[in-house]
Amino acid sequence: MSTPSTLSAESSLTTFDEFVRLADYSLMDTLNADPDATVDGDDHRPRQVFSGHFVPVTPTPLAEPEYVAHSSAFFKELGLSDELALDENFRQVFSGDLSAAHEPMRQVGWATGYALSIYGTEYIQNCPFGTGNGYGDGRAISVFEGVINGQRWEMQLKGGGPTPYCRGADGRAVLRSSVREFLAQDYMHALGVPTSRSLTLYVSKSETVLRPWYSQDSCSAEPDVLVDNPAAISTRVAPSFLRVGQLELFARRARSNAHPTASEELRMIVSHLIEREYKRDIDQALGFADQLVELAKHFRQRLTSLVANWLRVGYCQGNFNSDNCAAGGFTLDYGPFGVCEIFDPWFQPWTGGGDHFAFINQPRAAEANYYMFWKAVRLLLAEDADALEQFDQVGRGFAEAMQQQIQTMWAAKLGLTEFNPELFQKLMQLMTHSDVDYTIFFRELSHIPEDVSALKKSFYGKTSQQFEDQWQAWLNSWRDLINKGNLAEISTKMKQTNPKYTWREWLVVPAYQQAMQGDYTLVKELQAVFSHPYDEQSQDIEDKYYRLRPSAFSDVGGVSHYSCSS
Repeated sequence: MSTPSTLSAESSLTTFDEFVRLADYSLMDTLNADPDATVDGDDHRPRQVFSGHFVPVTPTPLAEPEYVAHSSAFFKELGLSDELALDENFRQVFSGDLSAAHEPMRQVGWATGYALSIYGTEYIQNCPFGTGNGYGDGRAISVFEGVINGQRWEMQLKGGGPTPYCRGADGRAVLRSSVREFLAQDYMHALGVPTSRSLTLYVSKSETVLRPWYSQDSCSAEPDVLVDNPAAISTRVAPSFLRVGQLELFARRARSNAHPTASEELRMIVSHLIEREYKRDIDQALGFADQLVELAKHFRQRLTSLVANWLRVGYCQGNFNSDNCAAGGFTLDYGPFGVCEIFDPWFQPWTGGGDHFAFINQPRAAEANYYMFWKAVRLLLAEDADALEQFDQVGRGFAEAMQQQIQTMWAAKLGLTEFNPELFQKLMQLMTHSDVDYTIFFRELSHIPEDVSALKKSFYGKTSQQFEDQWQAWLNSWRDLINKGNLAEISTKMKQTNPKYTWREWLVVPAYQQAMQGDYTLVKELQAVFSHPYDEQSQDIEDKYYRLRPSAFSDVGGVSHYSCSS
């Protein structure tokens, strides 16, 4: 069995029994269970869920689970010993077998329903019943909630087996997508981008699932073969997994009077959101209507800041529906995501995403999701005209707040004290027409070069003399603005804004391919590199990971683009 690479003597919590004592289930204890649910959690077939905030459900254990990796940094943050990842009971629980759990931890988890909207349009087609009552956590099952070091955390198995929301699927995740999500969450946290966190990753030594994927070197847009993949379970952690789509579901039921307690269930889920995600930001002494106004302000600030951070590091969510939009304002659901290498405003790695979820359109997608949040929550303010006007005012200010966040971000990437529209527009034109590597360009620019030749390592192919002259002219204009400050200080700040190491899919693919053969060496190596994305690392690491994408990977299925299959 593979073992963790480092063991921390500083960690204070070393046994499974100590971990179990941290359990505290605010969601299951304060919200409504589906009245039609089973008590024991044996609820794995697709069915309609008409009311209630959650369905008690037991995960399906992985057969012969083996340790792949854990986030040592997050374990340390939680005060957990690294040895816990190898503890037999801990491994049992986080590979789907809750029989090892004991009080106060429970031997049943929970799944939640949510609604789907895309760009402000409500959909029910994804629900097999055509009603919206069968759409929700199809393979994500929360198994633990507790307070650790003063912070409430929820732990959720991704690939934990079917739930009532599984829509007929097997509820499993494959090792490929699990490795991607595990590494991506660690990486985004190290970048300073709000995100769900990675805890553990286990794989089955004997259970496989069949998935469509790409044949070797396939240039097909869609998967062209069926592949047997090892089944895996990754555990992701967040203060909560409440989504905008969840608020929408209860708002839709309240608007249609779907059942007698529909409006009350909407109020309960919004109150729970404030308690879980905004308790430190919103004064609990305020009246409920005033708390909702504050909620609108704080969620707007978090969401606009989040998307500005995505653009800063080149991240594209790929499928930023309302059900993939965390109501706590952090990155959630690493399915069809990707990170821009050759700069393209319309970069979109997911074949089903289209331009509306492209890199440059993420602010618009965020605004549409915020609109659905606003539309859901304002139902609770119908009888308070003053609070409703304040609430609406916050909503109307979203686009301006988003623009301010983005301009502040671009100024920081360029080492400027304030955004310069003319300089920025010219830069976008040059980057779009020159085939520039987004990450390498801004990192090299952070050295504040005088000559364009210093930036050439970020260019794919030769740059014509015409473009070279334009680049030099832009560089001169930029330096004229930079020269008004302390260049060494500006360079340091730029390097803290512009990472050196980025997610390059062609370097991640070998890691999960080797993992499928039982070799987790590259997974560990990438985890280490991604843990310090702003730092200068060894020459070997630089030679391997700080380089342009080879042309051989420019149009390859599963590398340059991929389906949502996972």
